[in-house]
Amino acid sequence: MKQNVLIIGAGGVAQVVAHKCAQNNDVLGDIHIASRTLSKCEAILESVREKGAMKQEGVLEAHELDATKSADVAALIRKTGAEIVINVGTAFVNMHVLDGCIETGAAYIDTAIHEEPDKICETPPWYANYEWKKRDLCAEKGVTAILGAGFDPGVVNAYARFAIDMMDEVKSIDIVDINAGSHGKYFATNFDPEINFREFTGTVYSWQEGEWKSNKMFEVGKVWDLPVVGPSQSYMSGHDEVHSLATNYPDADVRFWMGFGDHYINVFTVLKNIGLLSEQPVKLAEGQEVVPLKVVKACLPDPASLAPNYTGKTCIGDLVKGTKDGEEIEVFVYNVADHKEAYNEVGSQGISYTAGVPPVAAAMLVATGEWDAKTMKNVEELDPKPFFSILDRIGLPTRKRIGGLQGEDTAWDA
Repeated sequence: MKQNVLIIGAGGVAQVVAHKCAQNNDVLGDIHIASRTLSKCEAILESVREKGAMKQEGVLEAHELDATKSADVAALIRKTGAEIVINVGTAFVNMHVLDGCIETGAAYIDTAIHEEPDKICETPPWYANYEWKKRDLCAEKGVTAILGAGFDPGVVNAYARFAIDMMDEVKSIDIVDINAGSHGKYFATNFDPEINFREFTGTVYSWQEGEWKSNKMFEVGKVWDLPVVGPSQSYMSGHDEVHSLATNYPDADVRFWMGFGDHYINVFTVLKNIGLLSEQPVKLAEGQEVVPLKVVKACLPDPASLAPNYTGKTCIGDLVKGTKDGEEIEVFVYNVADHKEAYNEVGSQGISYTAGVPPVAAAMLVATGEWDAKTMKNVEELDPKPFFSILDRIGLPTRKRIGGLQGEDTAWDA
């Protein structure tokens, strides 16, 4: 049975979501997209039409919406008849959109943890500060809410669950995200600069030895030799999925690693040291009040504009270690994506593609009932196998290596 979809957001990830919903509208039905800027929504729908993405004839409509107002979100859900809401707007709207879904009974899917504009890197487990407070209410009302269903968080959570299901005991989960692509700009971020920088200006939290550990950004580095992209310098970073995986697998060490080049680190360090990455407002000599981080965001390229000239590949995966039948076992589960292929298909770069395809797969599983949990779940709490099956089919195939990074490369179901 088809279930109508409302997409909230109009950035690069929303473009991928719209294309993928259109390609699968035999399952997802009517497609609506809403954002504060109507023209951005209309441009995305025009790109869907230009690519001939609609699998079947159907509704494809744009709407203007201030997603910080939960009553307005609820009103639009009722107006459109949306049964599934895919929230790929800024992380600042998560709780407002979730409240609109709880009010109307629509299923809720997002791709990142909620943030407040005046707070950076909150105390772990971060989900407990916001989304998890609504878990009992979702269960009471029978509302499905799937948290962090992008790639990381999202697919990597499913990778962890898949590998752990092969073990008797899990000891560690290392999530590694390497973008070996090039966008040709002097400096740019692959997604919303404001959200990007906020990830790296606070404390780096990891779960190790049964407790939360804290480090500074770029303090702990490691070279990972991954499939296709090869040896890459990475640094332990704070990230959404660490907060839920540590809660669900407290006996395992949980760390997140992201690749960075020297140029990015140098520019980031200068911006941070002179205060331009601060989320707190400052007053100019002329009396105007500005937020430095928002000024930097306004000066940098729109991440969506990077797509036409982006080349290279990404490799994102989980190295999970544990025991099976008394023997140590390592499993590496991963995906490789290509920036140019993503652009040719949906007009977006690879980072947006990897973030935008998974929530559509999640929506399809809600529509078919396999992930229609009628309560709040993080991705690792759901069966990963139907998720991987859809991801394989719609653009993000999963691979595994038994024996860790040096193991034999096979399909996940081989």
